[in-house]
Amino acid sequence: MHENIELQKKATEKDTAEAKSAYASARWVTILLAIASIISSIGAAWAIRRSITDQLGGEPAYAADIAERIASGDLDIDVVTTGGEHSLLAAMKRMRDSLAHIVGQVRDSSNQIVSASQQIAAGNLDLSSRTEQEASSLEETASSMEELNSTVKQNADNAMQANHLASSASEVAHKGGAVVGNVVSTMDAISTSARKIVDIIGVIDGIAFQTNILALNAAVEAARAGEQGRGFAVVAAEVRTLAQRSANAAREIKALIDDSVEKVETGSQLVHQAGDTMSEVVDSIQRVTDLVGNISTASQEQTAGIDQVNRAISEMDNVTQQNAALVEEAAGAARSLQEQAEKLFQLISVFKLKDSSR
Repeated sequence: MHENIELQKKATEKDTAEAKSAYASARWVTILLAIASIISSIGAAWAIRRSITDQLGGEPAYAADIAERIASGDLDIDVVTTGGEHSLLAAMKRMRDSLAHIVGQVRDSSNQIVSASQQIAAGNLDLSSRTEQEASSLEETASSMEELNSTVKQNADNAMQANHLASSASEVAHKGGAVVGNVVSTMDAISTSARKIVDIIGVIDGIAFQTNILALNAAVEAARAGEQGRGFAVVAAEVRTLAQRSANAAREIKALIDDSVEKVETGSQLVHQAGDTMSEVVDSIQRVTDLVGNISTASQEQTAGIDQVNRAISEMDNVTQQNAALVEEAAGAARSLQEQAEKLFQLISVFKLKDSSR
């Protein structure tokens, strides 16, 4: 029994020694494995950090600070990168340069837009003022044209009335010319008849003279006959007396007829002159009628032309009013453009640029 116990004790001690030896070996293995794992982890961490640093192009905190400053609009920073061209900081540097260039161009464009919009606004104001002046001038012109149109229409009416009066005067003058022509013809006929009467009176005077000669011869013959021819002498004396009275009457009639013929000829000349004057008057009235007709036609054409000018001025006034409205709209658009450009300039003014980038 005691031996069994000793054997078990020895076996137990042996197992314990073996267990302790195995434990010691396992502990060292575990320690070595832990050390190796730590070293491996440190190497992996260093490799990962190196990889991240290469990809970032610098420390993460530095990259975060650069990104934060760019996000805040600071494009004046210098980006230092330790990585290659494909690193994050290199890309951020290129982004900074591109943003600075774009913002600089936008800022310059905004300044140009503000300046241009100010010039456009000033030009629109000047154009609006000129358009208003033009509209006012057109209104005054339209008013003057209305007055001129009224005057021309009145002149046209007066010219038409004058044309009617001139036509009536021309007709009266033609009738007067015809009457004067008839008077001239009548005076010519009277003058011809008076000449014929003078010729007849000349014949009567010749007959009276011959009768007086015959009566004188008869008285001489009666005186030769003595008492027998006394009665014939008395008759011859009476015939002689009648012949003398006829001759005297014929001479008086001839004198009257000569005076009448002279007056008729004078009247005929005056009537001829009156006829010529009337013809000249008729011609003058006809020319006046033609001139008045031309004036009437010209006045009507002037009236039509002024009506066309009035319509054109009215259309110009409408167009000018439309232009004024468009100018006002353009001025409003220019002001809005200026305001938007100023807002844009204010928005991009938060970016800080280098002098070379502006």
